[in-house]
Amino acid sequence: MCGLCGFVLPADTSALMAQEGAGHVRGRHDPLRVLARMAAAIAHRGPDDEGFWFDQRSRHGRDILVGLAHRRLAIVDLTPGGHQPMLSADGRYVLVFNGEIYNHAELREELVRDGVRFRSSSDTEVLVEAIAAWGTLAACRKAVGMFAFAVWDRRDGTLTLARDRLGKKPLYVYAAPGGGLAFASELKSLWALPGFAPAIDRQALGEFFRFGYVAEHAAIFAGVSKVLPGTVMTLGPELSQAARSIAYWRLVDAVLAGKEAPIGDPEEARQGLLERLRLATRSRMLADVPLGAFLSGGIDSGLVVSLMQEHSPRPVRTFSIAFADQLYDEAPVARAVARHLGTEHSELRVTEAEAQDVVPQLPQIFDEPFADASQIPTYLLARLTRSQVTVALTGDGGDEPFGGYARYRSQYGLAGALHHLPHALRAPLARGLGDVPGQVWDSLSRALPARRRPRFLASKVAKLSRSLALDDPGRRAQAFLSFWEPETLVPGWLPDASRDGDFYVCPGVLAGDAAEAMQFWEILHYLPGDLLAKVDRATMAVALEARSPLLDHRVVEYAWRLPSSMKASRGATKRILRELLFGFVPREIVDLPKQGFSAPIGAWLAGDLRGWAEAVLAAGRRRTADLLDWRAIDGAWQAHLAGRAGQAEKMWSVLMFCAWQERWLGPQTMGADPAPGRIASMDGPRQEAMLENQ
Repeated sequence: MCGLCGFVLPADTSALMAQEGAGHVRGRHDPLRVLARMAAAIAHRGPDDEGFWFDQRSRHGRDILVGLAHRRLAIVDLTPGGHQPMLSADGRYVLVFNGEIYNHAELREELVRDGVRFRSSSDTEVLVEAIAAWGTLAACRKAVGMFAFAVWDRRDGTLTLARDRLGKKPLYVYAAPGGGLAFASELKSLWALPGFAPAIDRQALGEFFRFGYVAEHAAIFAGVSKVLPGTVMTLGPELSQAARSIAYWRLVDAVLAGKEAPIGDPEEARQGLLERLRLATRSRMLADVPLGAFLSGGIDSGLVVSLMQEHSPRPVRTFSIAFADQLYDEAPVARAVARHLGTEHSELRVTEAEAQDVVPQLPQIFDEPFADASQIPTYLLARLTRSQVTVALTGDGGDEPFGGYARYRSQYGLAGALHHLPHALRAPLARGLGDVPGQVWDSLSRALPARRRPRFLASKVAKLSRSLALDDPGRRAQAFLSFWEPETLVPGWLPDASRDGDFYVCPGVLAGDAAEAMQFWEILHYLPGDLLAKVDRATMAVALEARSPLLDHRVVEYAWRLPSSMKASRGATKRILRELLFGFVPREIVDLPKQGFSAPIGAWLAGDLRGWAEAVLAAGRRRTADLLDWRAIDGAWQAHLAGRAGQAEKMWSVLMFCAWQERWLGPQTMGADPAPGRIASMDGPRQEAMLENQ
């Protein structure tokens, strides 16, 4: 796991020009120093090594500057043989790569049979030689892993960017004025470009307030985008033309292939899934550094740790955090699972004050607005884990492919029956549910036995009431995940049909199953935009590599071959994963209602964090008067303080945006110049030139 950044820009680009008030240009910055500053901004992702490569050439009468930079977190092959940027043996390709290729040994054998000779045992070298031998598209299709990379073709003068199938590793792209582009693992790097003066994309801003994250098909700044999961993007030698994107893997194809080859026999389904999960887990346990696992009280992490312990000759190191608030504390169950499996378990009891101390750091860690409150415990867990290991396996990805959320199960019960009512009946019912005070639903919840007590019942009912007014399953998924309606908060906001016209569209083969249609939408959007972005930023902030066996693309593809009754059904969620886990851990330990992994943000904002929140809101009001409708925000804040359900998520999104804006668009700077670094020259694949102080 690492960080990468770079650019392909015309030498006269404004992106490298320092601005001096009223648009006056002071002069061009040294591109080598700019490259070093871009890398320094993401040094937390790779504290073990740094590398640079620079090229200057003439194309179509223009001088072109090419810079690639890399920050390394050494995981596989800790020797200098894994140093990046890395050139292919023939000298044609230059690669910077973030992630892991789990089947690199098999690909290496195939390349050796074709005559390739390797100099190291790193998966980076396997990837660059695979690109040289087969081309980027074929290399991506053969690779099993999580990755984002950039590869410069020195012969053809093209830059290609790529991301893994499900979007585990991020890659931002800035389309520079006048042609060319810059790219980076995080937005932080782009601020090192002297001419980077972005404006907030109002369309993306509205989507952020709707979902609490900026969707994968957008970015918070106009002119910035993300390479889409499962896609390669190529910028040709004619820099004035837009980069061209090609999908090498699509979720819709996995769905259609799965539905054409269904598995109806339950035992065959269980054994087939278990075989794939064993392979996915075993391949993710290969590392040349200490390795462990996140362990909560949930089905997914329990199953992953069970499979790890099955393959490990020694106790697996497991990690969990504990909260004093029992509503959010999964530590007792994690402790019981660890004891049963015989892991070497570490638990950190976190006080409310310690958790709240993380809040001011969030805009720096998440440099695009992000408002999933589970970001706080995820960061704390990553920090604990990194104190002992460098790699951690996680249970992320079990819910979306295997039907783990109550909103899926509800589609086969009362909620599903209600959604089948005529719209004329559903609309007034939706209004009626929405009019019941949240305190009433919370009181009903408390009256139920503790083991079967639903969490956040008032919030769930509020989301159900919104979904009842909608007909399309994709839009129902959006309703269950929505905070604000964008038009109520961002004046003049309208959906951009040219950008997200098919945002909610699900394959016709799923039209008869609302739960599977929701799962499809959430794998495509919620998973990369929220969950995977959260895990990447929280773990990379402390230089911890997180690996997710349940998100092996072969496991996800297999999930679509299973009948929906083996995933979410009226009686249970993740039925097949539960059955597999019960083969390792007694049912009575783990067969509990889904608790989730979050923080009591609502109580904090009305209590200990109220002063911080009101200060952030006051500053935000001054800075965003032209962006946001503060009457709506004031109403939501007062409703939250009065105890009305469903307002905490809304207010957290506003607070995270205002804090983010203050950090990144306020008077702060990115800090001093980085220390002098080493720049690899185009004059030879291993020659280097010192970057001198200017």
